Amino acid sequence: MAVRPGLTAERLVRAGAELADEVGFEHVTVSELARRFDVKVASLYSHVRNSHDLKTRIALLALDELADRASDAVAGRAGRDALTAFADAYRAYAVEHPGRYTAARFPLDPQTAAASAGPRHARMSRAILRGYDLPEPAETHAVRLLGSVFHGFVSLETAGGFSHSAPPAAETWPWILDALDALLRDAPASHRPIKADPS
Repeated sequence: MAVRPGLTAERLVRAGAELADEVGFEHVTVSELARRFDVKVASLYSHVRNSHDLKTRIALLALDELADRASDAVAGRAGRDALTAFADAYRAYAVEHPGRYTAARFPLDPQTAAASAGPRHARMSRAILRGYDLPEPAETHAVRLLGSVFHGFVSLETAGGFSHSAPPAAETWPWILDALDALLRDAPASHRPIKADPS
């Protein structure tokens, strides 16, 4: 059933986030949202400028939600427990809200990104890694490692990439977290740059 207005920007963004979870973030447009509310497209432009603005707002919402969930998960935890709670929060959010999770990766301009919850995510990663006592630049390498592993795994999992082979992804996930924990505990403080082969 169509939802009638009292429209607000917040209501539109939340509806856009729900639409992203249902049909995919790439399919979210102002036109599609207008159809959902059974209004003319022009009536939405007093709340959002265009589809890019709508997607940016959905991205900011997703970053906030994900940061809040991760923060709650890691509160009072340290070391491997914090790493696991942090990773599980990301994976659960991606499974429950696939469109929002995609939105959280939407490119933002530098000013918008700086004011978003994005820096919160980086601070949480670094807070978790303090339990592994990594100096720089190893800590920054580790932040990038965590992001790459978590995002890579959940992206493949939600796309069905692990659904056709055994063991199930639910068994692989804790194995990966154990491997990450072991790696971080024995991570090199620094490394030598890889030199190009002159031949």
